[in-house]
Amino acid sequence: MSLHERIQSDFKSAFKNHEGARLSVLKLLQSEIKNAELGKRAKSGKEESLTDTEILDVVGREVKKRRDAGALYEKGGRPELAAREKEEEAVLKAYLPEELSESEIRDLIQEAITETGAMTAKDLGKVMAELSPKTKGRADGAVVSRIVREYLS
Repeated sequence: MSLHERIQSDFKSAFKNHEGARLSVLKLLQSEIKNAELGKRAKSGKEESLTDTEILDVVGREVKKRRDAGALYEKGGRPELAAREKEEEAVLKAYLPEELSESEIRDLIQEAITETGAMTAKDLGKVMAELSPKTKGRADGAVVSRIVREYLS
């Protein structure tokens, strides 16, 4: 079963079981996927649906939006809205691959530094370009960047 089919199946299940919050998140996710498909079609001029990897990108963007909004709500003294964002984030995270632990990230960073021959902070871009495909959807880019900066300083 493709990721898109799984999302559609979960949407139907949430609809049948009257799971309002989950239904709302999945409806919005399906809308974002549809928008991404339309953008892809506009660029290529062909009728193409998204691959699982492209859908993971969409889900990852949505998770990041929820994480950022939750942090802003916490900062603004709105814990009830922050809690709702965390709930939505949890629903979306179910579609992402398991996140890498910090030690796994550090191992990947050490490999990338060795492969690229990076020595200083100026080489951050090279290391991040090497790491990006390996960590995409499995680690927050800001965390990866912070750890790379630690190694290169």
